Amino acid sequence: MALSTITSKGQITIPKAIREKLMIDTGDKIEFILTNEREALIRPISKTVDELFGKLNRPGIKPVSTQAMDEAISKKFKKEFR
Repeated sequence: MALSTITSKGQITIPKAIREKLMIDTGDKIEFILTNEREALIRPISKTVDELFGKLNRPGIKPVSTQAMDEAISKKFKKEFR
């Protein structure tokens, strides 16, 4: 169980293990959903395509064509579902 304390300003720190599981980082937005049992669910807000632009580019790795991606996916599915 992860615990956090509310500050005098109403702020909390989300424990690192929870941030990692939710894949959220500094500046990301989260949504609080209240339940009828006096509980709150925390859900990360999905990022837009514009916010993700350029994040998949890694120096030193060659680009792969969509045809090569399709072939790799097809090959993996054939292996998994024989």
